[in-house]
Amino acid sequence: MKKAGNVAHEELKQRVNDEIDRQAEHLIALGEDIFHHPELGFKERRTAGIVAAEFGRLGLGYLEELALTGVKTVVSESDGGPTVAVIGELDSVLVADHPSADPQTGAAHCCGHNAQIATMLGVASGLVRSGVLSELAGKVAFMAVPAEEYVEIDYRVGLTQADKTEFLGGKSELVRIGAFDDIDMAMMVHAATSSDPTQIGGMNTSINGFVGKQARFTGKAAHAGGAPHRGVNALYAAQLALEAINAQRETYKDDDTIRIHPILTRGGDLVNVIPNDVRLETMIRGKTAEAIEDAARKVDRALRAGAIAMGAEVEISSLPGYMPLFNHQTMADLFIDNFKVFYDESAWRNDGHGTFSSDIGDISHLMPTVEPSIAGFSGAVHGSDWEITDKYLAYVLPAKLMAMTVIDLLAGGATQARQILDDFEPRMTKDQYLAFMRRNNRKETFDGREIGIQPR
Repeated sequence: MKKAGNVAHEELKQRVNDEIDRQAEHLIALGEDIFHHPELGFKERRTAGIVAAEFGRLGLGYLEELALTGVKTVVSESDGGPTVAVIGELDSVLVADHPSADPQTGAAHCCGHNAQIATMLGVASGLVRSGVLSELAGKVAFMAVPAEEYVEIDYRVGLTQADKTEFLGGKSELVRIGAFDDIDMAMMVHAATSSDPTQIGGMNTSINGFVGKQARFTGKAAHAGGAPHRGVNALYAAQLALEAINAQRETYKDDDTIRIHPILTRGGDLVNVIPNDVRLETMIRGKTAEAIEDAARKVDRALRAGAIAMGAEVEISSLPGYMPLFNHQTMADLFIDNFKVFYDESAWRNDGHGTFSSDIGDISHLMPTVEPSIAGFSGAVHGSDWEITDKYLAYVLPAKLMAMTVIDLLAGGATQARQILDDFEPRMTKDQYLAFMRRNNRKETFDGREIGIQPR
């Protein structure tokens, strides 16, 4: 390992990296085991058990069943100081035709979360076994979090109705129950693919957040050929709503990067019956919380308009999603400096704003947060051709880079971490965040009566 210019405490970093190298085969085996046993969000019992066993192997106490399946430990050998969280995500996504998909559930690790868990455990192993924690002024939390992928929405809504969760995403639920109350700053690494093999690492400055919408249009069934005049066509109501959503697109500011992409999830039952139960679902993505809520109001108007036009009824369910991510620049710079210990600067890609979403954005509204990406994968993210092509890059290098960044933050009296925290202005307090999420967690039924129009 060559020296990282002005980055101090190289001897501590070397000790940690040597330990991670000694554990490399074990970390890779863990990641591969998780890859071949994918589990969906809030159901990751087996994967959580692996994390708990590894914490036990390191002699660490831990909390488990946080937000149903989350696992957390906090380690320190010093009094006081900031707490840095190293995060890995437990869940997989639904890609039933992936070669390694679970044949029963369709779950598959096509987003690299199996590598996140392995690298989080690699950081824990490196810092604990190397003995450097006694020379760091602060604490390190290791967190395996559930349910990042926004899938199986009806199942998750059922969890909320049964009072098992309040929110549909793992990190929002962990924030709600207080699992992040003792955390000051957070980091994780995401998987990356690239058509350019020389591009090893990269980072977006920010990414979109979103809220979810489900709409159920209720009409009146009738014989489609013999008596269509007696029916109320819920499918046409939904089609009109979709047209109204599309008609709003030019009203969005380019800088807000609004993305709305609805699908029909039920279009009717029989071709000779006027559809009376039609459903659609969409995400409403945007760069800021304010832009998302503005777009969501316009979508609600469009849904109501479709119902009014046909004399139908629409039930609109608003579902809290994820906040936009804002990567903290100073934390990013530290990570990039450590990356340049191993690779030339040309192997790093600085990206602008991304229009995808992740619930790490929720954490970035509350504290300094960073989520870079490291290569080692190929294929389409969430695609059936996704695979790990370089196990060192996927499982080992990110552990080293995060461990080195933890040292930068907490060594030398945690001067760097303290400065970051002194300068940081949260975009939301925890109470403001929870209020935003709850404001976007509601259900309404609209049939026109509110404005003096009688449904058919």
